[in-house]
Amino acid sequence: MLTKTSTRILGIIIGFIAVLILIWASVIFGLTKITTQMVIDSFTNFDQSNEHYIIQTTRIPRALIAVAVGSSLAIAGAIMQGLTKNPLASPSIFGINAGASFFVVLGVSFLGITSITGFTWLAFLGAAIAAVVVYSLGSVGTDGLTPVKLTLAGAAIAALFSSMTQGMLTLNEQSLDQVLFWLAGAVQGRDLELLVDVLPYLVIGWVTSLLIGKKMNVLTMGEDVAVGLGQKTWLVKVIGAMVIVLLAGGAVAIAGPIGFVGLIIPHIARWLVGYDYRWVIPYSGLLGAILLISADIGARYIIMPAEVPIGVMTAFVGAPFFIYIARRGINE
Repeated sequence: MLTKTSTRILGIIIGFIAVLILIWASVIFGLTKITTQMVIDSFTNFDQSNEHYIIQTTRIPRALIAVAVGSSLAIAGAIMQGLTKNPLASPSIFGINAGASFFVVLGVSFLGITSITGFTWLAFLGAAIAAVVVYSLGSVGTDGLTPVKLTLAGAAIAALFSSMTQGMLTLNEQSLDQVLFWLAGAVQGRDLELLVDVLPYLVIGWVTSLLIGKKMNVLTMGEDVAVGLGQKTWLVKVIGAMVIVLLAGGAVAIAGPIGFVGLIIPHIARWLVGYDYRWVIPYSGLLGAILLISADIGARYIIMPAEVPIGVMTAFVGAPFFIYIARRGINE
């Protein structure tokens, strides 16, 4: 009989295989008919045909980007929920996505920034500022940081940044033309160069998140208990916040604001493996990749030959899930 650890390792192996199968499916399925042999030939005998060109420049990049973005958003959400003890915490709910979007539009509108590198750094800056503001507002008052105050602060900051973003786009049509493709929140039409530029930051975030899993287990036992066990809780929170900014900011820099992935997946991961963050974090990464790449495949068929934005697909699942969690109460 398998032990709990063996079962969890088996789950990771199954999840990894599922991600590989979905990457294959993402490359194969779509408006243009692609076969496995075509994919192999595009690498071994590239003939500049339309199919080979689509495989190399469209299907493979969007599959890899979906995996990276889905994993990053899910892990960021898991760490946010662990640090804040708030089951509603996620990059989209807490305004981090909106902050990153606002700074990208701000840079395009007033600084004339149009490069992908510029978008990346602006997204990181916006994500960091939004995180600091929400955390600061949620800590105001005699009762300190509470899940309710964090949720309200996050919703307020998200609405503020979103309204300012829309205002700038309304006043500056040139900015609208330049960033509309990015604000839609999608993985199609993204160049692999985007992922390559941001990948080092994502890798740092992924590795660091795995390293702090044990520390987060201690922190979730309570501030006093963690301090009593000799943990530098402030350091764990700072590192966790840096990981959230790297992963959420990097994901938004690549694919634009995609909501609900960071909200849904950590709950599923905890349902599967409990509250041990040494397992919650890798499970969240795999499940986030599975969700986003599945949503991307499904988005191709709903209104074919057009495509539904992937953010709409995740919202179909995420909005009812958000309502369910809210009804259960955020003080679970």
